[in-house]
Amino acid sequence: MSRVQPKLIIHGGAGSSLKGKGGADALRQILYGIVEEVYGLLNQGASAQTAVVRGCQLLENHPRFNAGTGSVLQSDGQIRMSAALMDGATQRFSGVINVSRVKNPINLAETLQSAADRVLSDYGAAELLRELQIPPHEPLTELRLQEWIQERQGNFSKTMAGVVAEELVADSNAGRGTIGVVALDNQGHLVAGTSTGGKGFERVGRVSDSAMPAGNYATTHAAISCTGIGEDIIDECLAARIVVRVTDGLPLQAAFERSFTESQQNQRDLGAIGIDANGAIAWGKTSDVLLAAYHNGDRIGDTLELASGMVVGTT
Repeated sequence: MSRVQPKLIIHGGAGSSLKGKGGADALRQILYGIVEEVYGLLNQGASAQTAVVRGCQLLENHPRFNAGTGSVLQSDGQIRMSAALMDGATQRFSGVINVSRVKNPINLAETLQSAADRVLSDYGAAELLRELQIPPHEPLTELRLQEWIQERQGNFSKTMAGVVAEELVADSNAGRGTIGVVALDNQGHLVAGTSTGGKGFERVGRVSDSAMPAGNYATTHAAISCTGIGEDIIDECLAARIVVRVTDGLPLQAAFERSFTESQQNQRDLGAIGIDANGAIAWGKTSDVLLAAYHNGDRIGDTLELASGMVVGTT
């Protein structure tokens, strides 16, 4: 098989505001640094799965994003995270739901790729942590704690926390919390990974889209990672819907356009990133902001300053 040009796109959530140019510039610096490191791995011959896991780790490790360290708190003041990984070549999905006290939930999803039982919820994921002898990690940051305390005083009047952790201000509502990575390696293999701290302030036991094929899906034809309001993504079955359309012969951009037009008509608040087997990279959103950056083999670009409202793009 001839080698192909690797491709990469990552996202750090979707939402409503970056509070001006400074916010976009700061996030661009973070996202570009991660893209450069992960694309470097792909250029050196790393598999798509290795690259996706590393990209998710870097995003989970950064306290500004709502995944891993920096995850939002649920209504009871606890952090419960979810993550999934799907390998398009094997068409194998794995993930964890509502896991606590771990630095990188994506590592558990990776471990489960070779397991007989590939999606574990809270108790099962905690037992897996013990079996793997992964040291416990406290993902709570001071900013997320203060965000929760402020909302508790208002009886959790917000429907969700901000995806980007920043100093609390009156209009603080930076987004919907998920991180994701999609990669095409030089063997032509596609992989998608997604990780989240949830909506924030949600009912205990709520399950996000991130550990479902609705929010993270891949085949040999395309790979997709979603972000936004999880319930909206689940209702649209967005990741799987886009991949199925590409599998059925629709070009990636057309699959995005049709799926996001439907999402807009249904008044959904969401976003997605994806790559197809030909190396096309696409993104779409119905929210105001999509925090995504990509490497198309020639250059790095981003979606931080798209027009508000529904936008679909490709490179």
